[in-house]
Parts: sequence; C-alpha cells; structure tokens
Amino acid sequence: MAGDTTPARVHLLECNLDDMTGEALGHALERILAAGALDAWYTPIYAKKNRPAVVLSVLCAHADTAALTRLILTETSSLGVRVRAVERVICDRQLISVATTWGPVRCKVKLLDGEVLGIKPEYEDCAQLARAHAIPLERVLNAARQQAWRDVQASKDTIE
Repeated sequence: MAGDTTPARVHLLECNLDDMTGEALGHALERILAAGALDAWYTPIYAKKNRPAVVLSVLCAHADTAALTRLILTETSSLGVRVRAVERVICDRQLISVATTWGPVRCKVKLLDGEVLGIKPEYEDCAQLARAHAIPLERVLNAARQQAWRDVQASKDTIE
C-alpha cells in the first residue's frame, strides 16, 4: 500500500550492456519509461575483459514484466534479462501548483502517513521561468519551495 511502510511487490529487470552507444542507450531508456516502467536507470560497471559497460535496471509492475522484457530485448543488444521479484516502500505524493513572482510552478509534496516530509519544485517549470525572466534557476527553485511550504502549512486539511 502506498504511503505507509507496507512493501509492495514489483519486478526488477536487469541486463549488462557493453556494446551500445550512448545515443542508443538513451533511446532505449526513453522507450522503456514511455512503455510504463515505474523507474529505469543505468549503473556503470566493468564487464568481461575490463570493458566499460552499464547495468540496465528496470522497475515494473508484475503485469508489465513480459512487455518490458521484450522491449529490453528488442531495443538493446542484450541476449537475456534477469527478472527478480522485489518489494518496495513508497511515499504518497501530491502535485500542487504555487504562484511565484515569475509564474506558476508545480511542486511534488512527499507524504508518509499524512505527514509532509518534503516538497520538490518541478525542474522543467522552474527552468522555463528562469530562462524567460533571465534569472538564476536556484532563485526560482527556492521561491517555489518556500511558497509551497507556506501553502501547505496554510491548508493542512486539504493535503492528505
């Protein structure tokens, strides 16, 4: 169950890749995430004969395992995919929009058992405003974060 400390069962799909270009790796990751992976990432490793390589890791729902395994096999050079059942604990999230001097910014509110643990402004919203107003990104991020905390404190009853 999300938002508490009860683990949820998911699958971890993994394979080692030592013969793909950075562009091809990026393309594969985009396709995997667009196909419904819960998360996906690369970890640098050394493979056979000290070749630089990556481990592709994909977290997915059990129902998506077959489709994502097939996608990994078609979009990468891998000859096989390791599949493991794993458990994870996740926090609830709520998306809110806050007003800043430069425009609105969406922020993710991180919740656990109804308690607000953190607030993260959406990078793309902040970057767009920083570019449009020729101001430092960090200034927009800080303003959005501070406003989000004020808004959350002012409306605790609506955040659940």
